[in-house]
Amino acid sequence: MKTPQFTLISVAPTPRASLLLTFADGEKFEVDLVDVITKLRSLEPLKDQTLFMKARLGEFDDTVVWDEDGALELAADNLRAMGIEQTGGISHEFIVSWMYENGLDLETAAIALGMSRRMVAYYRSGAKAVPRTVALACLGWRAMKLGQVDDRFALAA
Repeated sequence: MKTPQFTLISVAPTPRASLLLTFADGEKFEVDLVDVITKLRSLEPLKDQTLFMKARLGEFDDTVVWDEDGALELAADNLRAMGIEQTGGISHEFIVSWMYENGLDLETAAIALGMSRRMVAYYRSGAKAVPRTVALACLGWRAMKLGQVDDRFALAA
């Protein structure tokens, strides 16, 4: 099943090594890829501007590809997360990482944050934007778990 938040409807490369992306849910981002291209050896060929400008939608509209064999591609969910983070937001990947790093499943994460399992699932899947208050609650919960702050108000988890 295609999820609109991770389905691309258009991609346009820019000479600045960024992509102008439009997602099926109407969201638009300009995603700067300079750091990613510099850090990831597998994307090094994209330093060639001629190749970078060949960016196009992948076969199922869930990737951006640059070559025929798919060796140079980036997934739409990762690109959306980069777009959200580059504009000062908090992506679904923050929740995924927080849960993984703390050994939490949906139920225990919901208890830790004092919210429904369904809302945590929405945030984790990217179906709903992660509010800054939720991200701060995740950070606070982790700090309490590590004994860095007073935990007298902590919920069980």
